[in-house]
Amino acid sequence: QIHLVESGGGLVQSGGSLRLSCVVSDLTFNSLAMAWFRQVPGKEREFVAAISPVFGGVGYTDSVKGRFVISRDDAKDTVYLQMNNLTLEDTAVYYCAAYWGSYSAAKEEMHYWGKGTPVGVSP
Repeated sequence: QIHLVESGGGLVQSGGSLRLSCVVSDLTFNSLAMAWFRQVPGKEREFVAAISPVFGGVGYTDSVKGRFVISRDDAKDTVYLQMNNLTLEDTAVYYCAAYWGSYSAAKEEMHYWGKGTPVGVSP
């Protein structure tokens, strides 16, 4: 069983930055496609960003393009989400997910999930 543990969430003012981390407990991390999703109570979990294994191709949902950057460090079995210029609409619980494939932005295709880390953005 693969375990994903997120960290780095917190409360930040609008316009501020946070960096989320997700450590994966598996030696095959470099074969996993990784993604970040977020969820607000009462709403569907939505895709934020994803990164493929090997070549590190990335993709983002439109609302975070130019503000968020997903990256991975295979030596540390860790994926990151750098979030800049945060807005109130970014407030959510952020989940890390892993997928045995080249790339996916579909939550239904994810094989493993972390428990989430909350991000709050204040005015």
